[in-house]
Amino acid sequence: MSVPVFEEYEPAVDCGCAGCAVRRRSAARALPVRRGGHPAAHGARRALVLATAAGVVLSCGAAGAAAAGQAPGPPRADGGADPEPSTPQGEKGPLRGAGASGPPSAGSAAPKTTRAEIIDWARRWVGAKVPYSMEKYWSDGYRQDCSGYVSMAWNLGSNEWTGSLAAYGTRIARADLQPGDILLFHNPADPSQGSHVTIFGGWTDATRTHYVAYEQARPRTRKQSTPLAYWNNSDRYVAYRYKGVTGGSPGSGSSTAFPGADRFGPGTDNEYVTRLGRMLVERGGRRFYAVGPGPVWSAADRRATQAFQRAQGWQGREADGLPGPDTWRLLATVGGRSIPAADAGGSPHTAVAFPGRGYFKPGQSNSHVDRLGEQLVKKGYGKHYVSGPDPRWTEADRRNVEAFQRAQGWRGGAADGYPGPETWRRLFA
Repeated sequence: MSVPVFEEYEPAVDCGCAGCAVRRRSAARALPVRRGGHPAAHGARRALVLATAAGVVLSCGAAGAAAAGQAPGPPRADGGADPEPSTPQGEKGPLRGAGASGPPSAGSAAPKTTRAEIIDWARRWVGAKVPYSMEKYWSDGYRQDCSGYVSMAWNLGSNEWTGSLAAYGTRIARADLQPGDILLFHNPADPSQGSHVTIFGGWTDATRTHYVAYEQARPRTRKQSTPLAYWNNSDRYVAYRYKGVTGGSPGSGSSTAFPGADRFGPGTDNEYVTRLGRMLVERGGRRFYAVGPGPVWSAADRRATQAFQRAQGWQGREADGLPGPDTWRLLATVGGRSIPAADAGGSPHTAVAFPGRGYFKPGQSNSHVDRLGEQLVKKGYGKHYVSGPDPRWTEADRRNVEAFQRAQGWRGGAADGYPGPETWRRLFA
């Protein structure tokens, strides 16, 4: 009789085989009650597995037979990602890594943010293709699972989980969902079974049966059209609005369906003019309104709309100050580029205005640094990035900018690695 072989293994968080799935569920269910049945500690528990060579062969054969007999699953909605992902998550805790900061003080008010900022942060992880993990932390300090993703987008300053996120929001009706709100399902009986959260990005059509969902799921952060409220457990998802969000109004809705050109322009007076103005204010258009926005079309509405259109790089009739389907869609889904500040400078031939030198120096962390890095990579000047780019200004940013400047034939102080108006104009031209 052969001696049994003892093998110690840890189930991979992204492995879809039956054995690893069973091990993950068993580990989650073995957690003590005092921790609320939370689906994960800081690492998967190790287990000793007794297996004989014959047993391994039999189990592999059984798994292969089971796989062969399975019916084909639903079509994949984003070119490879399972629309019904298994989403175990880490526990409530502080930020980790280089982006870490102290946890928020007890009783502190929810940090203020806008819907545009929430969606902007959500889109960053989509663009960075952040891998899903309940144990790893991204460069901003947030855990790379569904609840860590929402914690990041809501700027909570700590890593929450599906059992604690509701405390930061106000429950709303699904009909009142606006970009930046969330749809949350927490299963208190067994958090590892189905608990998940998505960020609402706007309705995909006037029927409101599908919406744009930003979510952290295997294998990486994704944005896709999703049935309301989700692929599974749909009736158990609850809509919440972050308590610290500014702008917008409950019940105003945010349908991406364009109401029609006749709703806008001189002489019009309706709710859609008000909604347009509010969306423009959230995207940087506050300075155009001395009062309002309101239901009566005004010169302020036209100027703010035109500023938003020009921020997208549109010219001529595409930037006439009257919203069309594309303008409305970008505003309703918090897409495209926001209106730059009045003193941003730039050039009429530059789609992205130069924000100013103060954003690019040691200690700075902002969206302009991230945008600069992305453009450097796009132009082929990103070799000094080990990871990222991201919102924090680093020496890698400076060296990449310097390489771009030297490629223009500049030397000395003109190639110091810090972007000015001309560097910016050429980089984004």
